[in-house]
Amino acid sequence: MKTITEQLTLIESGVDQIVPLDDLKRKLDRALKTDTPLRIKLGVDPTAPDLHLGHAVPLRKLRQFQDCGHTVVLIIGDFTATIGDPSGRNTTRPPLTADQVNENAQTYVDQAFRILDPDKTELRRNSEWLASMNFADLLRVTSQFTVARILERDDFHKRYNEQKSISLHEFLYPIAQAYDSVAIQADVELGGTDQLFNLLAGRELMEKSGMEPQVCLTLPLLEGTDGVAKMSKSYGNYIGLTDAASDMFGKVMSIPDALMVKYFRLATALDPAAIAEIESGLAAGNLHPNAVKRQLARTIVALYHDETAAIDAEAAFDKVFKSGELPDDIPQFTVTLADFTNDTGAVYLPKLMVELRLAQSAGEARRLIDGGGVKVSTRAIPAKTYELPPADLTGAVIQVGKRKFAQLT
Repeated sequence: MKTITEQLTLIESGVDQIVPLDDLKRKLDRALKTDTPLRIKLGVDPTAPDLHLGHAVPLRKLRQFQDCGHTVVLIIGDFTATIGDPSGRNTTRPPLTADQVNENAQTYVDQAFRILDPDKTELRRNSEWLASMNFADLLRVTSQFTVARILERDDFHKRYNEQKSISLHEFLYPIAQAYDSVAIQADVELGGTDQLFNLLAGRELMEKSGMEPQVCLTLPLLEGTDGVAKMSKSYGNYIGLTDAASDMFGKVMSIPDALMVKYFRLATALDPAAIAEIESGLAAGNLHPNAVKRQLARTIVALYHDETAAIDAEAAFDKVFKSGELPDDIPQFTVTLADFTNDTGAVYLPKLMVELRLAQSAGEARRLIDGGGVKVSTRAIPAKTYELPPADLTGAVIQVGKRKFAQLT
């Protein structure tokens, strides 16, 4: 194992809170002296099949624990996913069916192991212990918490004060997550800043169960490519772990400069000392932001593809954005333009863009055109120009924004 100082330097990098830090130091010291790895817990509900860099933040921290010699216990919340958790929202997350849970869980695990070391990962499902509990077991566990304590959770407190509905089963979610910690005897549990209450509930239940309580480690939420909202597919500001290398590179290059250091800390495996040098270099003006962002993009692409793919992705980016050329891997579509023509024989471009998956709806396509973000064979389409002659589109390349292309064949 690494020394305590080396481990703390790695573990503390990029975290929001460690509660309590002294307990973590004591646990790490004991683990080092007894050569006994700590059990580091992350519970995930398989509510979405595809992961992005925001999902990967806690997985990256888990990998750092593994690199320090500790064991990761990754809990798939197949049981709690059937309950639904607000997770900081003001409405309940809809529960999933068993088939949805199993499908999402497998996809999650496949992607998680692109980051985690399988040999140092213990994969569990919380149905192993929660599904077999009877009503008496449930009463014994719930008796350890008061309603007032549960209402301290921010989202519950807010909904209660606003007289919005809170189902009783929602109160059981943090209790179930807390019991997960008891079941696997966690030393440390990770979560986002919005999960602190649930993590502390696990610490409390372990202590009341006569066990050494876990340490709670929270990580900040990662803003998406827009630099404002947290990364989310619903916001369209995400960088997917399974994105093509060129798409991943281009998306990283689009983030605001102010987020670069945070991305290095939360989304890469770069050494904290090297990140500190980058931060100081940017602050002093010794490093050019564009060069740093390119390093960040190459680093992230190499993590999920390889070094060659990162180099090729940068070259493809330069071909499009520096030289103004079209990329080599434009998706091709065979369409019948007559299917998109109106009574005058002109092609209705917004409808065609939806078919080519360049826009979600005709309304969105019109907004993109009006905003000057659509080109046909490198020619910008003027605002309010929604109809084009079929001859203009035959064999044409349609471009939306900087990264979306489609060629008609």
